[in-house]
Amino acid sequence: MPDPRKHVTAYTDGSCETRSGDGGWAYLLVYNGARKHASGYEAGTTNNRMELTAAVRALEALREPCQVTLVTDSQYLKKAFTDGWLDAWQRNGWRTASRAAVKNQDLWRTLLDLTARHQVSWSWTRGHAGHAENEEVDRLALEARKQRRALG
Repeated sequence: MPDPRKHVTAYTDGSCETRSGDGGWAYLLVYNGARKHASGYEAGTTNNRMELTAAVRALEALREPCQVTLVTDSQYLKKAFTDGWLDAWQRNGWRTASRAAVKNQDLWRTLLDLTARHQVSWSWTRGHAGHAENEEVDRLALEARKQRRALG
């Protein structure tokens, strides 16, 4: 029997100006032709943190358990789920292979909770390569960062 959950495509991106630490994140949700987007700003952050925040916010925006294709230009985010990094980090007490503490544990733990609620498949796209939805979330994250506020 097919999965009765709605299938949503989530496009996510993060942006960070390394010198200032100003960051922005954005997502675009697409379901049956309907589109919903949001973005936000954070001070004192990193690009990886903004990439993860975008994915968290996208999954949190879903009001019911869904089948989600999450499209990201972050290999860090995708590979943590698809290449077993998260499993290894948890087995190692949230330590990397070099025994360093995993960064952004709060966001990784939230993502683990959210991916337990939703059926998520991870898709990577090259950033700044003309993918329309990726370019849109990139623009939204950059605008949120530059204007230091949430948009849309």
